[in-house]
Amino acid sequence: MSKLTSLIRRAPKRFSAVVAMVAAAIIIPTAVLAWGPDRPTFTIAHPAGYVTFNSITDNPVQGDERNFVQVKDASASNSTYSENASLTPGKQYTVFVYYHNNAASNLNASGIGVAHGAYIKAQIPAVVAKGSTGTKAVGYVGAANATPTEVFDDVTFSNSTAGDIALRYVPGSAKIYNKGATNGSTLPDSIVTTGTPLGYNALDGTVPGCNDYAGYVTFNITADQSNFDLQKQVRVAGTTAWSESVNAAPGTTVEYQLTYKNTGTTEQNNVVLKDTLPTNLSYVAGSTYLKNVSNPTPKLINDTLTTSTGINIGNYAPNSVAYVKFSAKVASETALSCGTSTLHNVATVETNNGSKQDSADVVVANPKDCAPGTINVCQLSTKTIVNIKESDFDASKYSKDLSVCTTTPPELPRTGMSENIVAVIGLGAIVASVAYYIASRRALNQ
Repeated sequence: MSKLTSLIRRAPKRFSAVVAMVAAAIIIPTAVLAWGPDRPTFTIAHPAGYVTFNSITDNPVQGDERNFVQVKDASASNSTYSENASLTPGKQYTVFVYYHNNAASNLNASGIGVAHGAYIKAQIPAVVAKGSTGTKAVGYVGAANATPTEVFDDVTFSNSTAGDIALRYVPGSAKIYNKGATNGSTLPDSIVTTGTPLGYNALDGTVPGCNDYAGYVTFNITADQSNFDLQKQVRVAGTTAWSESVNAAPGTTVEYQLTYKNTGTTEQNNVVLKDTLPTNLSYVAGSTYLKNVSNPTPKLINDTLTTSTGINIGNYAPNSVAYVKFSAKVASETALSCGTSTLHNVATVETNNGSKQDSADVVVANPKDCAPGTINVCQLSTKTIVNIKESDFDASKYSKDLSVCTTTPPELPRTGMSENIVAVIGLGAIVASVAYYIASRRALNQ
């Protein structure tokens, strides 16, 4: 079993195609495994005779150095570093990137073993789509005089939640750790764009050969998810109980309440509410009020809610709630169709992450009798309730099922991440065929 474990731990993760960089995105072929490029390897007892990074296979702390990028829940212990992370919205994750110039120490005096222009870089996926099990983040280490010039490794993110998750680099979170003067220094945020220099005595790109000059870098990313809810309720003016449907007489005033809540982990700006009143319901001017964290006492706002423009109710942090209340009046007995009518009212919330709808009904029983030989039907072309002669009924034009006119097909909310994201990259799915052993310790060898 120990031989099998050793074999798995040292199994190479080869590239089978060249990584193509297009703008800010990297598309990785599905046949590609995790690290690269394929290169000569060395051991602690027999290091390299030239500058090369992360190519020793028996590092007592890191194990196979070709596997040099790992990730963990930021709040968890270092022993939980792994090759993958299943994302939870709102959590932060720490990415670990190891670096080691494998040149023998006796080459430093002549300068042959010293890396110049040494750097580290990371590329983080902008979005991990719902259901994804193979979205990659890639770490790079290299130097101007290294062979190969650059090496890389990756970790995998998965998302089993109900929506897409955006990954955001946490500004100022990148730190370098080693045994030199730069230990604990904060690295520039360019680590997730163009890269940033490494260094031992200074962050000047100079890294001598030997394990004594090795180190690692960590930085944090946040898993953000945009989501929101909308609820619409109605009541007869003068009553207190809200519901999705009420009975009202002709000429009655009813009140509507729209409740918006940011249920995601990212702020939503310029939230817009709209309400579409049906025929036979008219908006009562000057009746719209807004209540939120900035207006704990309901504030009278303008009358554009029921227009095509709607009303911008502002910006909302995660878990913030807004309530909008307004009044409408049911048409008179003479204006309404005979019999019972259902006045179906639809509200819409529009955000930078999509839109959603909800509805409420006012059921009106008109005491006016229908003329003999007439019936109320749903006109299929307009989805409105009309009164027609029974002899004119045509099943291709009308339905006797009035609920057809009062049911709104469920909307598929549009989703998307529109906020600015540092270091965006698109990563292709991979199919991995070999699991390998992960080094559990993350401290430098003392």
